[in-house]
Order: sequence, then C-alpha cells, then structure tokens
Amino acid sequence: MIVTVLTNPMSGHGNAPHASERAVARFQQLGIDVVQIVGRDAAHARELVDEALSRGTDALVVVGGDGMIRLALQALAHSDVPLGIVPAGTGNDHAREYRLPTADPEGAVDIIAAGHLETVDLGLIKGSDGSSTWFGTVAATGFDSLVSDRVNRMSWPHGRMRYNVAMVAELSKLRLLPFRMVLDGQREIVTRLTLAAFGNTRSYGGGMQICPGANHSDGMLDITMVHSASRTRLIRLFPTVFRGTHVNLDEVTVDRARTITVDSPGINAYADGDYVCSLPAEISAVPGALKIIVPDYPSGRRAGRP
Repeated sequence: MIVTVLTNPMSGHGNAPHASERAVARFQQLGIDVVQIVGRDAAHARELVDEALSRGTDALVVVGGDGMIRLALQALAHSDVPLGIVPAGTGNDHAREYRLPTADPEGAVDIIAAGHLETVDLGLIKGSDGSSTWFGTVAATGFDSLVSDRVNRMSWPHGRMRYNVAMVAELSKLRLLPFRMVLDGQREIVTRLTLAAFGNTRSYGGGMQICPGANHSDGMLDITMVHSASRTRLIRLFPTVFRGTHVNLDEVTVDRARTITVDSPGINAYADGDYVCSLPAEISAVPGALKIIVPDYPSGRRAGRP
C-alpha cells in the first residue's frame, strides 16, 4: 500500500507538521509506504496533488483542517482514489461528521490503514463566472460570509480573536438581506434573511450544527434560513446552533433541495470555511461523488449518525 500525505503546515495554528510526523511514523510502523507533499501555497499544493494522483496512489491523506480537505476534494471528486483524514485543523468539521479522532494522529492512521470506505455526497458550487468548486460540509451566505469577508480584510488581531472582532463589527451593522432562491428549478423563495446555509453535512465553524438534519448520503442539501435583524435575538440564537436546536425557533426556517440557485446582491459564498465566489451561484448536492475512509461502524450505523 502506498499513501500520499498532504500536509498544511499552517493548520491548527502550526501544529499540523507535528501531527504529520506522528502520522508518517505510524504508517511506516504498519509497513505502508508514504509519499509526503507540502505545498508552498494552495496552487502549489494542488499541483503536487495532481502529480501524485497521476503517478498512482492508494489514498490521498490530508493532515490539516477543512480548508486543506476542500483543496483535496477538487482533485478527488468522481475519482477512485479515496480520501483519508488526519485531523489537524481548528474546526475539523469533516472529522466531526465522520467520527474521526482529533488530537490522535496514530488513531486516525489506524483507521486509514484498515481501509473501510464509504461513498458520500459532495456539494458543488457553480459561480456566474463559470467556476466550479466542490465542498464537503456547508456553504454559507449572508451574515456568516460578511464576517468572513471582514476577517479576510483584517491583519490584526491574530487567530480566533480576529474572527470575534469581525463578528462584533458585523453585528453592529446587522440587517436583513434580500435573497432570491429557486429550489430544483421549480419553487421560488423571495425573502429577506440574516443568513442562508446549505449543508451537505451538519456542522461548520468548529461544531456549529447549522444544518442538524443534513445527511451526507441522501443526495440533498439541507437549507437553514435565519430571519432576524435583531442583534439580541441573534446573540441568543448563537448557543443553540451548537446543539442544533435553533431550527425550532420562530426566526429560523428549513428546507431541502438537490439544486438551489441563490442570489443576494453584494454577498459572497463561502464553503468549508473558504471563499468560493460572489452570488449569484448554483449550489447542488452530487450523490456518490467521493470515496472516504471512515471507521468500520457496526451494521446499520452510518458515519455521522448516532
């Protein structure tokens, strides 16, 4: 068995290289050959991944977080090469969905070595500029994406505090945004929203279950829409998102579709935590687009399901 290990040296506040060293050592203990690749930047990493896949590998293993996984998805979608994950990011929402151990590189490697595969859906975002981007967890638009826009414009402070400062700044400007969505080419929704999230899986942002009913193998995206311009109500809603109980509140509505065309003037779409494109865009669930290595669950249980 030969695996290619892709490491993001910046993931987990710089902890990924240490996790990668432990993972590679464990692979070698198990008699598995390893090819290590580390890109200078995202474009270089993608180039190295494409070269590794052209040479042939039994699995592409990502040591990092959701952003590096999203990079790998661009190469792995609809391929026969499975994805293995050694979680080493700050959010680790892919790992959370598929019940992969965090802070335990050796345990993650043991799961990869066992080689139990699950075929799962991916999300696909097609921008009006002709771009196409795969994602694994959640696509976000509205308040969430405005916060991310602000974070990307900031150089200080560092780490999680930068996100917190950006959130406070956007809360001070909170407003309802005009949205137009067409679900599966048939049903139109024209409304004003704080945010709209489209989930292939349940969580984003490090465990916020924004789409608690999402199932990564049903060929559908769950849509969560928040309708509130009240800062107080939004702040009170925030803790409920970690439990997924926000969907029971009057300010929240949910829906489902396979393909959604979505537009909101001046709003960008983010997925797996990274910028994708400006709206309008088409966001779809693509059934069976990825092979991923997961723990071998007891009969009748699925990754991400209790």
